[in-house]
Amino acid sequence: MSHRKFHAPRHGHLGFLPHKRSKRHRGKVRSWPKDDPKQPVHLTAFLGYKAGMTHTLREVHRTGMKVTKREEVEAVTIIETPPLIMVGVVGYISTLKGLRNFKTIFAEHISDECKRRFYKNWYKSKKKAFTKYCKKWQDDAGKKQLEKDFILMKKYCSVIRVIVHSQMRLLPLRQKKAHIMEIQLNGGTIAEKVDWARERLEQPVPVSSVFYQDEMIDVIGVTKGHGMKGVTSRWHTKKLPRKTHKGLRKVACIGAWHPARVGYTVARAGQKGYHHRTELNKKIYRIGKGVHVQDGKVVRNNASTNYDTTQKTITPLGGFPCYGEVNNDFVMVKGCVVGAKKRVLTLRKSLLVQTSRKAKETIELKFIDTTSKFGHGRFQTAQEKFAFMGPQKKHLLKKAPEPVSEEPM
Repeated sequence: MSHRKFHAPRHGHLGFLPHKRSKRHRGKVRSWPKDDPKQPVHLTAFLGYKAGMTHTLREVHRTGMKVTKREEVEAVTIIETPPLIMVGVVGYISTLKGLRNFKTIFAEHISDECKRRFYKNWYKSKKKAFTKYCKKWQDDAGKKQLEKDFILMKKYCSVIRVIVHSQMRLLPLRQKKAHIMEIQLNGGTIAEKVDWARERLEQPVPVSSVFYQDEMIDVIGVTKGHGMKGVTSRWHTKKLPRKTHKGLRKVACIGAWHPARVGYTVARAGQKGYHHRTELNKKIYRIGKGVHVQDGKVVRNNASTNYDTTQKTITPLGGFPCYGEVNNDFVMVKGCVVGAKKRVLTLRKSLLVQTSRKAKETIELKFIDTTSKFGHGRFQTAQEKFAFMGPQKKHLLKKAPEPVSEEPM
């Protein structure tokens, strides 16, 4: 028998136990950035939807590095971020046991995609959610009560958060039910936060007002699910020799006779993927503006750069696989992010004070790839493809006149 060393690092990280399916589909923010009253009032998180990946070309400007002033090709992820709608304000007071909800105030008008979140079965329901509550904003007694609630919030609360929901109708997804979350307001005094939130009730909040170019952010989400898996796939343990009795994708010894139970550190089969994860320090390479009308013209140039001035959108030829077209605002972050395509992600401001050269580096993209992600892409735009390949069958069918059917006399 060949020599084998008897000690090796364990397989798999115990810090992420238990490896079970996440309770929630949308990433939950468990810690918010520290509040600084000297800054202006701002949101600390945003919701986005993973569209897909592409690659970019840029020149590295990092002093003291060998790669500086060299061109580098990097993988990036596109997260579509249509504006969020603010529909409520929540005030919290500090107690000995932590924060306690003090007052919640909702807006007068709430859209159906938001109301769907309060029902299991929308089409069978009576759709009566918030019908009585919205009358508070119309009669005098209700207005007085709301005014009183806002004053009490300013007086007693120590933390102000806003309730926002995503706009599903703007996305190329089948889902109609909006995702709702609370986002903490940081900066300014409590009174300024309450006034800021009150002014923006029922108003859309764009992603450009929350994050900025070259910022380091955290991405919170649920990873891609892989179902029930054995120890080799789940924990990457070594396969046993070929002639092993009753299978070789197993753990040979799951523990000693005593203690007469299996330890929690032993690799076992079970759930792989669909775990809640927070990924730190993702650098924003671009905050792109969606397709919009300016001076009577439709502007579609959110994938153009100073070096590559071709008029093109971030959507590759044929759309992002398993997603579709990105027509709204988007955030481009370096590298990959958790989750499958279409997965809702929570983008949060960093909890840390960023001081590294990598964090402070200014990003200027030279080129963004928009070739087809389905196969070997060759063409950046549809015009480039048409110029090279000429008219195809689909173009000829468009031009051909429809045959007139003769009706019998």
